[in-house]
Amino acid sequence: MNLAKRTLRTGRMKAEKVRFTKHATEKIEFLRKYGFHVTKAYVKDTVVHPHRVDQRNDQNLAVKPLNDEYALRVVYERTNDNIVVITFYPVKRKRFNV
Repeated sequence: MNLAKRTLRTGRMKAEKVRFTKHATEKIEFLRKYGFHVTKAYVKDTVVHPHRVDQRNDQNLAVKPLNDEYALRVVYERTNDNIVVITFYPVKRKRFNV
């Protein structure tokens, strides 16, 4: 997908509501135990303003820097007028060129 299409998609996401699965909600506390302090607001911001978006089947994978060493990767799907966050996890920025 080229950058122009990604930008259009990102702009359109602002009107859609971002929802979280039970797993994604529980993941916030799970990651906190391992020293990653991620908030729902930051996950939403990653979906709305990603550094990059990849696609895998019906899922989108948004990536955005979390700190100097890690980035946050968010797996989400679009259903009707909603964005459903399935899961998210920290990844090494170097590995994903973020």
